[in-house]
Amino acid sequence: MDFTKMHGLGNDFVVIAGETALPEGADALAVRLCDRNFGIGADGLVFILPSDSADFMMRIINSDGSEAEQCGNAIRCVAKYVYDNGLTDKETITIETLGAGAQQVQLTVENGKAAAVRVDMGRPVLAGLEVPTTVDADPVIGHPIEVDGREFRFTAVSMGNPHCVIFVDDAAGFDLHTWGPKLEVHPLFPRKTNVEFVSVTNRSHADMRVWERGAGPTLACGTGACATVVASVLNGLTDRTATVSLKGGDLLIEWSESDNRVYMTGPAAEVFRGSLQGGLQ
Repeated sequence: MDFTKMHGLGNDFVVIAGETALPEGADALAVRLCDRNFGIGADGLVFILPSDSADFMMRIINSDGSEAEQCGNAIRCVAKYVYDNGLTDKETITIETLGAGAQQVQLTVENGKAAAVRVDMGRPVLAGLEVPTTVDADPVIGHPIEVDGREFRFTAVSMGNPHCVIFVDDAAGFDLHTWGPKLEVHPLFPRKTNVEFVSVTNRSHADMRVWERGAGPTLACGTGACATVVASVLNGLTDRTATVSLKGGDLLIEWSESDNRVYMTGPAAEVFRGSLQGGLQ
C-alpha cells in the first residue's frame, strides 16, 4: 500500500488514496504510522475517499487514534495531492469533511502543480452549546476558565471542530506544554477542544501557538488560525482579514462580512513517498 508524506506549514500527515471507505482498524493504524520513532511520523493519518456529495472526501485520524471532524492544513494537502497526481484537472474542487460538510477549494497552479490553496472553511459556529462547550451563551467571549488554580479567559469557536482561543501577552513564549493538555480535557468541553494561545501584534496580524486535540503541540493548525481571527474580531483586536503566524509559517485568513464565511489561504507540500509493508494491516 502506497502512501505520501505531506505537510501544511509543518503540520504533517500520512496521506493514503485509493481506498473506497475508511478501513477497519484505522485508529490503531494511525497510532502505529504516526509514531515518530517506530512509524513514519505524523500528526495525523489522512484517507482520500470517494464522496456522494463532493469531488472527494477526507477522513483524518489523529496520532492518538481519535478522528478529527476537520483539519485546515490536511484539506490543503488533500487538494494538492488530488491535483498534482491527476485525480482531477479542476482548479476549483469540493472536499467533503466529517464535521463541516463539503468545502470549496480554489487552487493556484504553477508549472502544473498546486502552489497555493484557498479553502472556504464555512461559517463559524459561536453558540456555546453547539461548539460544543457547557456554556449556554452566544457567543462565548472572554469566559473564565480555571485550571490548577490559574484563571484564563477564552472565546469559543467551532470551525467544524471545537476551539478555545485564549489571548496572552506572548504566544511564542507561552508554556504550551503545561496548560494545553489540561485545557484540552477541561470539563467545560464535552468533546475536548483544540486550544490556541494568541498574541495580537496589530489589526492585521496575530501570533498563535496551538495544542491540538488528539495530537498535542503541532507546528500549525488551519482551523485554529481561522478560529483565531474570528475570536480576534469578536474581541475587537483585529480586522476581518489578518495574517496568523504559526510556528510553521503564515496563513492568510479572511472572515467575510458579506457571507459570514471564513477563507483560509496557505501552502501544502509533499515530503516523500513510500510503501507500507503488509498493506493496511
